[in-house]
Amino acid sequence: MSARETEVMEYIARGYTVARTAEELIVSENTIRTHSKRIYAKLDVHKKQELIDMLKAVEL
Repeated sequence: MSARETEVMEYIARGYTVARTAEELIVSENTIRTHSKRIYAKLDVHKKQELIDMLKAVEL
């Protein structure tokens, strides 16, 4: 996973919206959507909650 994808994943896990994440990272909303799709595919998750659950499991 790229550094930028990791950064976007952190925003997703914190519950940021696509619009807010794009604003924070100074990129377009479409860029965030593309990163999100790639993150989900690489981690084999299909929903935001699955991603959050997976990250919580890794922390423990």
